[in-house]
Amino acid sequence: MNPEPTLHPAPPPTLGERLRALDRPLLAGLVLVACLRPLSSIVGLSDVLGKPATPLILTGLITLTWIVVLTRRRVREPLLTGVAAGVGYALATVILSAVLSPILTGELQGPLAQPIAIVPIFLFNAGWGAVCGVCALGLRKLRRG
Repeated sequence: MNPEPTLHPAPPPTLGERLRALDRPLLAGLVLVACLRPLSSIVGLSDVLGKPATPLILTGLITLTWIVVLTRRRVREPLLTGVAAGVGYALATVILSAVLSPILTGELQGPLAQPIAIVPIFLFNAGWGAVCGVCALGLRKLRRG
């Protein structure tokens, strides 16, 4: 008599597989929205409207936008998407400061001029994205139940 075949569940996807499955255009959009903050400073909007109010207001609006998008777009993995968006934003700010600071000020400024700041920038922004992802998950639960 043949034994019954054992059904083994498929192993869960690896982190790499989960990252590759993220919606890249959505991630790019979230990063671009967040880039409004440093770009407003570069073009002088922060000076016109006042500091620290302008960066704080923009950060709040960006955070709200990320949470709404992660909630309403029914993103499969809002937490991972938020973290990836935060890391993408950190990378974008490092690149922006590396390219634009020598052009605008004549010298390299920002994280590449102070390499010790690079890791905290990535960690902080990944955390910011995680908070947005957790908020989106919470809002989804509230909407369902």
